Amino acid sequence: MSDVTTAEFNEDGKYIRKIRSFVLREGRLTKGQSQAIEAHWPAMGLDYTPQPLDLTEVFGRDADTVLEIGFGMGASLVQMASASPEQNFIGIEVHKPGVGACLADAGEAKVTNLRVYHHDAMEVLEHSIADGSLARLQLFFPDPWHKKRHHKRRIVQADFVELVRRKLKIGGVFHMATDWENYSEHMLEVMNAAEGYKNQSTTGTVVERPDHRPLTKFEARGHRLGHGVWDIMFERIA
Repeated sequence: MSDVTTAEFNEDGKYIRKIRSFVLREGRLTKGQSQAIEAHWPAMGLDYTPQPLDLTEVFGRDADTVLEIGFGMGASLVQMASASPEQNFIGIEVHKPGVGACLADAGEAKVTNLRVYHHDAMEVLEHSIADGSLARLQLFFPDPWHKKRHHKRRIVQADFVELVRRKLKIGGVFHMATDWENYSEHMLEVMNAAEGYKNQSTTGTVVERPDHRPLTKFEARGHRLGHGVWDIMFERIA
């Protein structure tokens, strides 16, 4: 866990790889987070390699696998893994305190079906996840890059959703959520133009928050203040 490749995009929306030190990028770890990494990384941590994972070997079983990009502090990811022991879960996060917090919660919840990466999601997805291997890919509340001139930096772009489609099995679902209505419109525009997907919404727009996505404290507070959250789910059909 000494370095990470961070995802950055140029003004044309093209992905740029840059090597950064965790020491330069990371916030300060709490004692509990540091102890959680030391205690649980051997069992739940995945070190990046450019070869596809053997998921059956990693989890010791053959089961549907859910991958989440950018799990933050990991509370909802641990909640999902705990609620669905029949599924495998993989989380990717570059923020080291978030990794520590996630592992602390996972250890306390005694989940055995969760693995985490502390690495750039684009590299992991491209090289470490086999094509056609995921039942669901989750992207919850990504950076909205709300200024119009920065919209090309949003992760949901044509090249990215094609990469996601390759990694999903037929019938697998790409599930996005955002609290920026403009970003939800952008997501729908990109997804509607992408080949091999079908919107799971009966109206062709957004869906109600499904039971498998926990309501976060931030989101619950937003609801009380009248703020919206938009869930978008597209199924791979080809």
